[in-house]
Amino acid sequence: MKLQPGKIPPDILKNIVFKNLGAKRNEIKLGPTAGVDGAVLDMGTKDAIISMDPITGAVERIGWEAININANDVATFGVEPAFFFSCIMLPQNTDSKIVETISKQMHRAAEDLGIAIVGGHCETTPGITNPIIVGCLVGLTEKGKYVTAAGAKAGDMLIMTKSAGIEGTAILATDRQQQLQTVFSQSMLNDAAAFYNQISIVKDALTAYHAGGVHAMHDPTEGGILNGVHEMADAAGLGVRIFEEKITVEPETAKICRYYEIDPLQLISSGALLIAAEPQNVSKIIQALAAQHIYADVIGEFLLNPHKRLLIKNQDSTKELPCPSSDHLWIALSR
Repeated sequence: MKLQPGKIPPDILKNIVFKNLGAKRNEIKLGPTAGVDGAVLDMGTKDAIISMDPITGAVERIGWEAININANDVATFGVEPAFFFSCIMLPQNTDSKIVETISKQMHRAAEDLGIAIVGGHCETTPGITNPIIVGCLVGLTEKGKYVTAAGAKAGDMLIMTKSAGIEGTAILATDRQQQLQTVFSQSMLNDAAAFYNQISIVKDALTAYHAGGVHAMHDPTEGGILNGVHEMADAAGLGVRIFEEKITVEPETAKICRYYEIDPLQLISSGALLIAAEPQNVSKIIQALAAQHIYADVIGEFLLNPHKRLLIKNQDSTKELPCPSSDHLWIALSR
């Protein structure tokens, strides 16, 4: 089976990767699980939340993204990110200035979030054309004081913060600026590139978790909002109903997606947060987010039947919820 760019399909994870996990250890409270972007280890008096993510599709702010994308995964557990490890791989003949730029980006991003960079590795790697950073982030919490992306329950409302395609919009406006300047104003592209400032969901996740009534949280990365919804539903063994008109798509995202003929709902969406919550707590959560100047709205609900995945476009149009085979960022970058 030839693989598409991006995440490998869940069936390969389950049938190959998850069957080859080395020794069993008693400290593992939560190991590899499809749709759950982190592990939980029993560290004695505390639990450790550990997550890992690569940054491969961005160039201009790769160090900044490495911190924020990994911090997001830990924060979706309702836990503050604390310690960061990185593996930085650079093309051959890279100038030392690139190392300095990446290091300074990582330092500033980590300092803003209260994260310590505690180790890693840096090398030039034959065969690659752009820098790649693989990050690992650790957070500590009181025992059992966390949620996972697999915790949604039938009847839970699905809340989304901010808008679709945030990261993809920022990447394309930055790394494809010269191409996009032929059709869009520099002012519009500057606004789109500034979407990078929305990528952190640490405040979103911690605010929602502490408001109460949250059963699960997930940050929709590769495959965008639609893939993130599928991952939550898969992890919980549930169905889901989504109302397309409730999903915010900012004008800059819509324009860039129309240019590349891609779907904003299938575009990498770091910066948005998906929250499964008890219906009676939805208003409290949305109000708590609003107090932090974070927009949020209910975009759907989880259903008992795991085979029922619906996208409601309007009163007269309902279809099966699309499941992205690959992030639409890769389609845009190929054009």
